[in-house]
Amino acid sequence: MKRKLSIGAMLVGFVIAFGIGSSVFQRKAAVEAAAVQAPRFEVDPMWPKPLPNHWVMGNTIGVSVDGRDHIWIIHRQGSLEAMENYAVANPPGPKRQKGVVEAECCAPAPAVLEFDETGNLLASWGGQDGPNYVWPASNHGITVDYKGNVWIGGNAATMGVPAEETLGGPREGAGRGQRPPGAPPLYHDSMIMKFAQDGKFLMQIGKSGESRGSNDTANLGRPAKIFVDRKTNEVYVADGYGNRRVIVYDADSGAFKRYWGAYGHKPDDSPMPRYDPLAPPAQQFRNPVHCAELSDDGLLYVCDRVNDRIQVFKPDGTFVKEQILFKETLGDGAVWDIAFSKDPQQKYIYLADGSNEKVHILDRQSLEVVTSFGDGGRQPGQFYAVHSIATDSKGNIYTTETYRGQRIQKFVYKGMGPVTKKDQGVLWPKRT
Repeated sequence: MKRKLSIGAMLVGFVIAFGIGSSVFQRKAAVEAAAVQAPRFEVDPMWPKPLPNHWVMGNTIGVSVDGRDHIWIIHRQGSLEAMENYAVANPPGPKRQKGVVEAECCAPAPAVLEFDETGNLLASWGGQDGPNYVWPASNHGITVDYKGNVWIGGNAATMGVPAEETLGGPREGAGRGQRPPGAPPLYHDSMIMKFAQDGKFLMQIGKSGESRGSNDTANLGRPAKIFVDRKTNEVYVADGYGNRRVIVYDADSGAFKRYWGAYGHKPDDSPMPRYDPLAPPAQQFRNPVHCAELSDDGLLYVCDRVNDRIQVFKPDGTFVKEQILFKETLGDGAVWDIAFSKDPQQKYIYLADGSNEKVHILDRQSLEVVTSFGDGGRQPGQFYAVHSIATDSKGNIYTTETYRGQRIQKFVYKGMGPVTKKDQGVLWPKRT
């Protein structure tokens, strides 16, 4: 009997000890999790306000925030479907029942739109050729520099042919097959353009239809995105959908400075096999080189979109490090665009991932993912091909969506908080 009581007591003691140990372990895990902090956000489902004039946006493929915290976007007017264009249909769309007036709705908004912080539309322009320039056949990317100038690029292969956004497969480098074997590609959008905020044309680097490949310093090759360094007044171009490089020019004169490819190598336009997550890392960028963003401490972060990686360089092109992210992502790739957090150290990188339909928050030093938010869908806080990303001075995030996403969203910065789960899902506003 005593032996049974002793065994029972031992079992009770073991259960109590196990329970205490488990509780301590759980508390320790919670404390460790709470020690990991990250910026918190909520989507603003009421931003921006409706556009006037029955205007609608097409593929929305660029966003930038200027020094006044005005938000600029660029979209593709020509990407709208027929039923979104009835007000300007040619041949005409449906008529009103008792008249000859075409349908009231809708019409493409001008290509460039400027909003204030509360979502009011302030200005609009662009989308047509001017007396001294040819507008890109497929707008891509917008940047407002430290002087207030507005820069845009374009990624059309040929005039009148929409740029393919489906990448990494047989269409990679589309347009090259129209030339004899070994001949350099001739892309329509082989330039970047600089405007004043009222739409006045200021300068162009490169000439439409004159691209000669990734080692041509006078022309671009379907450039994706632009960054202007206020310290040196240099413009960095993620170049892009046709070329495989970063190239740097003087932002005032347009004079060529330098260029490089992946790992700082000389770019090579030779055909590449389809991206394989099991293969060794590619020694060249794949199309598109989708962003090139300079941090305040002088490091350039380059989006090698279809290779699922960020590569980091010094401003002279010296390779520093890389991080492969979500390497199983095929097709369009996972690394679309980045923006930095607004703390003095720029501690975090916000990564737009249009394939997995999320924004990832990365620690900038380690390039490890801290947490992510978003999901695929049409509702506020969800994404359909989230393409571009920017932050304002208050730390709010703005995202745009291409394909049939056709919108911009605002995510309001809510301060720092503990990371309680890796994937936060849709950041719907909390009820008060």
